[in-house]
Amino acid sequence: MGTPDAEGRALFGTAGTQLYEEILASGGLVAGEPRIVVGGELHDAFEQLRELGLVHLDPEKDTWVAEDPSLAHTRVVAPLTQQGAELLQESLRWTESFATLTQAWRKAPGAAEGGPFRYLRGGADIGNYVLSVAEDAEDEVLTAQPQSDHRGEYTEDATRTERRLLERGVRILTLYQHSARRSTATRAYVAELSPIGAEVRTQDEFFNRMIVVDRRVAIIPSTHDIGTALAVQEPTIVGYLADVFMRSWERARPFTSQEASVVKHIADEQRAMTMRMLIEGHSDPVSAKRLGVSPRTYAGYVADLKDEFDAETRFQLGYSLGRLGVQAEVDSPEQP
Repeated sequence: MGTPDAEGRALFGTAGTQLYEEILASGGLVAGEPRIVVGGELHDAFEQLRELGLVHLDPEKDTWVAEDPSLAHTRVVAPLTQQGAELLQESLRWTESFATLTQAWRKAPGAAEGGPFRYLRGGADIGNYVLSVAEDAEDEVLTAQPQSDHRGEYTEDATRTERRLLERGVRILTLYQHSARRSTATRAYVAELSPIGAEVRTQDEFFNRMIVVDRRVAIIPSTHDIGTALAVQEPTIVGYLADVFMRSWERARPFTSQEASVVKHIADEQRAMTMRMLIEGHSDPVSAKRLGVSPRTYAGYVADLKDEFDAETRFQLGYSLGRLGVQAEVDSPEQP
């Protein structure tokens, strides 16, 4: 018989196996049994068992008896395994061919639909596009990650991709907020990739997520829909975004530095940022987001300032800060 298809396997997995077990348990099935003749309810299942060689006719007893299933297993599964291996090899060849075309397409200015701009919709589409573009990096990947949790569901794929890039000499710069230093996932990421060249820094200010690859393509989020991103290949805009990133990078603090002075500067920057949020009158949720911390952590910062300025209420604290003339640039620490 030919190689069974999905429909045949479904028949075998239900009626076929039950009939085989019945034949095996009873010692055989009399030829001419009404259920297995043409038109019988088990005719198709019986014919399948016969074609697979799972039953044979004992002419002396005129009875169908069961055969060792391991023999039929080899006859059926071996061809399927061979076909699967051949299909896998063919799919790899197609993947290599398409990869060549994809690289050429991405490097051609304005080749994408809509010219140098392309909208990406949905987390899977955005994540897959980012990983595929990063795979083609030759010199540099700049990544701004405002949240502490590292890359969400794409963590493993992203880390594997970054490891491959670092191993072939691509420079990777990743920028977080100071709050990321308390994230277990982020610390694990830094510990894994820093020894092979990844550079990670943190800063106090809130910023938007951004990825720039080789100064030729940038991916930025939509301001209206968190499930939408924009891929930009216009050289002037990409160059501007890279310059914005590098300005923030220059004033950021090395993630791995444990020097007392660096730790103190980070604490001072977060304190100054909290003061700025209070003076400007932002709500707690907005202020917490700007600092990249939870509302509870932000409330702790405010409580510390109340103690420091001997204020019993938020209003008194704001009044005290205003009288002292605390500005957004309170005691700006020296650059790293």
